[in-house]
Amino acid sequence: MRFGPWYALAEARDLAPAAEGVLQLRLASGLLDYPRGKSAMVHYAHAADVRAAALAWAAAHGDAGIVCRHLIEDDGAAPAALYARLLDEFVRRFGASPRRAS
Repeated sequence: MRFGPWYALAEARDLAPAAEGVLQLRLASGLLDYPRGKSAMVHYAHAADVRAAALAWAAAHGDAGIVCRHLIEDDGAAPAALYARLLDEFVRRFGASPRRAS
């Protein structure tokens, strides 16, 4: 699986695909504390429309200081399965699901 380059969440309307895929969101700078380490990641999503999911997250949480990227190569696996794998790996490594900074 391969993701494209990071871009400002505010640019998702122009850069995220209006198609099924996987989305990652992280802080543009800084790290969050998790039970087993630090990460900039704040959200993973599998969506039927990646653009709509990015815009909905931005509307609910704001887009300031957040960058995103989306899946561009899926290695033949279903996007839902790739999302589940990413989330599981994150939880195993950091001890919790990605979350928005408080």
